[in-house]
Amino acid sequence: MEVNYYYCSVVCNLHLLINKEKDKNNSISDISFIISRMQRSKVSTLLTIIVIVVIIIISVSIVQQHSAIAQLISTAQYPFSLNTVFKQVENSVVQITSKTPTSNLLTNPQTQNTTALGSGFVYDKIGHIITNSHVINGAKIVDVTFVDGNRYTANVIGRDPYSDIAVLQIIENLTQPPNPLVIGNSSKLVVGDQVIAIGHPFGLDNTMTAGIIGQTRFLLSIPELGVFMPDVIQTDAAINPGNSGGPLLNLQGQVIGINIGRIVSVGSPGPYPGLTVALQSSAITRIVPTLIEKGNYVHAYLGLTGTTLTSDLAQSIKGLARNFKGILVNSIVSDGPADKAGVQGSTIDKYSKTHGGDILTAIDGHPVVRIEDLISYIEENKFVGNNVILTVYRDGQSLDLKSTLQGRPSPFQDVKK
Repeated sequence: MEVNYYYCSVVCNLHLLINKEKDKNNSISDISFIISRMQRSKVSTLLTIIVIVVIIIISVSIVQQHSAIAQLISTAQYPFSLNTVFKQVENSVVQITSKTPTSNLLTNPQTQNTTALGSGFVYDKIGHIITNSHVINGAKIVDVTFVDGNRYTANVIGRDPYSDIAVLQIIENLTQPPNPLVIGNSSKLVVGDQVIAIGHPFGLDNTMTAGIIGQTRFLLSIPELGVFMPDVIQTDAAINPGNSGGPLLNLQGQVIGINIGRIVSVGSPGPYPGLTVALQSSAITRIVPTLIEKGNYVHAYLGLTGTTLTSDLAQSIKGLARNFKGILVNSIVSDGPADKAGVQGSTIDKYSKTHGGDILTAIDGHPVVRIEDLISYIEENKFVGNNVILTVYRDGQSLDLKSTLQGRPSPFQDVKK
């Protein structure tokens, strides 16, 4: 019995030990399982966070894209078809007919007036019409004909020959309210943009031509006035006699310019059909309100003439580097702004040898490389009475000269408010 009891005790104790080991192993397994679950939980949480962040980024991107598309649509930056643009604006483009006296005093008194044809467009709802100054020439009263055939009398209330803009005011009651064209932003134009010209060439009813912009800062010479018109649009859209004064449009039907005419090179066989010019709409925004209010617009000027400094010209000036940039001052208007500031022009000695004047290199800290840089800066940023700082190069030194801008003399005084 004792043996059996001992055996039973040993067996029982051994069983207990085995169970304890199992319990220990089970505990270790449970702990490992928990740790493993925790590790997997951390990885799962990290992945969840990453997925959420990615979803948020994608959502924000989609919202921004939708917002951009909505803005694009709301501001009408998508192009219309040519036909759509034409139908949209045709009732706002008019034909201008003016009669001006001829210079030949030997002609028949009944035929001393010549009829000039041009185009124009509606500027506002109270009957103001925009056209070219050269279209109305010396006329004070003109006829304005709409596409529906209705003709009205209009007074010339303002004109500026330097920008070639004239403003007319219809003085008769209109059969229906005028539909003004939207003035676009010409500062955003780039070479290659498509444009549309609408007008009345050779007296024909509304016609449309199309082309692209070849240049946005063309410097147009006006020999009759002895001045240059800066920042002119050059395009290959056909513009013929009678188109002058009509609108140059973008593909949204907005006015981005006023058609002037074709480029003619003095002494050459032109004009050239693929080279036409238009005044930028920024000039309309800047000048037309003043023409409506006062009848004229006074341009600020320095009172000097200059030449863009080329490498050949630079080499001809003693001590000047070949690639020196700036504007060589040729002549100075006596008692003008540049003269009062102390700018020196070119001189000719007793041996008929020309000695170069100052070289203008900057205005108000803005470098000027070409003569058009100077003209554009003053025209777009300055007014009569404003001060400017002219940086000139003279005898190997750079000088800053202060000048007060004056008004360019008007070539005529026939329009006053």
